Amino acid sequence: MINFKDVSLEINNEKILKNLNFEIFSGELVAIIGNSGAGKSTVFSMLIGEKKPTSGEIDVDFLSLKDFSKKDLQTYRRKIGVVFQDFRLLKNRTVFENISFALEICGKEDQIQKKVPQLLSLVGLWNKRNFFPHMLSGGESQKVSIARALIHDPKILIADEPTGNLDPQNSLEIIKIFQDLNQKNKITTVFATHDPLLIKYLHPRVIKLEKGKILFDKIKYEVEEIF
Repeated sequence: MINFKDVSLEINNEKILKNLNFEIFSGELVAIIGNSGAGKSTVFSMLIGEKKPTSGEIDVDFLSLKDFSKKDLQTYRRKIGVVFQDFRLLKNRTVFENISFALEICGKEDQIQKKVPQLLSLVGLWNKRNFFPHMLSGGESQKVSIARALIHDPKILIADEPTGNLDPQNSLEIIKIFQDLNQKNKITTVFATHDPLLIKYLHPRVIKLEKGKILFDKIKYEVEEIF
């Protein structure tokens, strides 16, 4: 469970987030929406421990992030998978190597030959395992990014505008992967988006931010009304 309790963030006397209060329960599928600058990416940065609240507290599974040591934070981050809009793949490594790299730096090379093929099959890219990022389409690159995010069997998956650079067909393929991960694997999934397709097909709980505040938090809504 994720719990933001009166979380505010101020940077250079500018209030970025203002008294955010929400809970996300295990296995939930939650979309965070809002205009650019509303605070969506900042929420994610705080959730992975990159930024700390000026006031308030963030708890994950009843543990406060502010109490984590540097080592605790590293361990915690391995329980969270992160998918970025711009993919962030290593250009000089193949698809297989991009995914295995996260195991290499943790000293878990013995898991590579089992886990990487499983994840590539999950996202439908086993036949592209020896391709380099420049040889992939945008949709394929995002699938590699998702597979990489799953390498440590995360309890929580965070995706920041995961279909922002994709056409509708590729977006639908990414949506299906997120849907399966949430429904079949019960991974708590939180994503930021401007994409009505994601909302339409996944129909998640929606938290809308506006100028650093929660404008609404809804389970029932019409897609056309919330953007």
